[in-house]
Amino acid sequence: MLRRTLFAVVAMSALAAQAAVPEFHLVVQDHKFQPTEIQVPAGQKFKLIVENKDASPEEFESAELNREKVVVGNGTIDIYLGPLEPGKYGFFGDFHQDTAQGAVIAK
Repeated sequence: MLRRTLFAVVAMSALAAQAAVPEFHLVVQDHKFQPTEIQVPAGQKFKLIVENKDASPEEFESAELNREKVVVGNGTIDIYLGPLEPGKYGFFGDFHQDTAQGAVIAK
């Protein structure tokens, strides 16, 4: 009985912690990121939801954020980031580097 109760408490704590993560949305359309800049809280983990409205795939890439993830055409991905120090962190679309560019700004 004690084991079940302990498991339930741990599971509920994990769900509560996961729900508290702020979410930010980024859209790929016409091979461009919109918005081009996203402000996030410094020192806190967050989830970046990237929706690709183009028919072709795009790759979210950032050496500064240490992330590289493909989002298929008409698909959506979740990228968990942070906590970040205050600053500006650039990202780009690897398949359309000339147009798909942006930055995460941690304040």
